[in-house]
Amino acid sequence: MLILTCPYCGVAADETELHPGGEAHLTREGPESGEEAFHDYLFLRQNPKGVHFERWRHSHGCGKWFHAARCTVSLEVFGTYPAQVSEPPEDILSTIDARRPGWRDTA
Repeated sequence: MLILTCPYCGVAADETELHPGGEAHLTREGPESGEEAFHDYLFLRQNPKGVHFERWRHSHGCGKWFHAARCTVSLEVFGTYPAQVSEPPEDILSTIDARRPGWRDTA
């Protein structure tokens, strides 16, 4: 079972208390973008085997959105962090580098 710690309220919640929101750190396309860019934003997602950054909502808790870094193969969680950032924090990236050397080469 997947257990993630909410970075806002500190509760370690299992996946039944959370709601997945898909890939994290997407560039939102606005009305001025072309059809192709908007199509890509809506439908094209990474689906890696390995390290992945995702959005989650603590739906049965504080209700806030946050990001999680985890391995899609082993369900190992590298860390969680607030959703108001545009890229993963350095401490999360360092943790992944230590546990999965070379992971950036396959991303």
